[in-house]
Amino acid sequence: MKKLAAALAFASVATGSALAAPVTYNVDANHTFPRFSYVHFGYSTQLSSFSKTSGKVVFDAEAKTGSVDIEIDMTSVNTGSVDFNGHIQGEDFLDTAKFPKATFKSSKVVFEGDKPKSIEGNLTIKGVTKAVTLTVTGFQAMPHPMMKKPALGANAFTTIKRTEFNAGKYAPYVGDEVRIDISIEAVAAQ
Repeated sequence: MKKLAAALAFASVATGSALAAPVTYNVDANHTFPRFSYVHFGYSTQLSSFSKTSGKVVFDAEAKTGSVDIEIDMTSVNTGSVDFNGHIQGEDFLDTAKFPKATFKSSKVVFEGDKPKSIEGNLTIKGVTKAVTLTVTGFQAMPHPMMKKPALGANAFTTIKRTEFNAGKYAPYVGDEVRIDISIEAVAAQ
């Protein structure tokens, strides 16, 4: 009887460990939108976005660990103006001819309770890599109601100085500080 109890206890622990394994999620490009904003000559705050994003998120709810690896297609910038889309892709700003992709790779996810509150990592724009911290303002992990798979979503932001990424033309008249917001959804790769 003791052997049976020990075997059941071991099976219970082993099953619990299997359920707590990290889950890998693929970014849902149809519901993931990085945006950026900056002050334009003091007149207004300009808002722009990118329409093509890919990547992976790994999340282990029980262990309270995770990682984020995102790639943004910088040629998919949308400023609201076809002419300005081309202008901002030029050498003085995004230089998409030489640097068509930007990336974010996390180094640490900080949890508060059961949810991430910040994500530390390296942001690379125009071949320049800088450490940044994303502040998480919303997070949800649950089965997707339509796909019937595990899914998660988050909203997060950080602020950078564009001059530090060799994109500083017209600074300080056009704001050097750029706020980056990302709304992300991802679905389990299983």
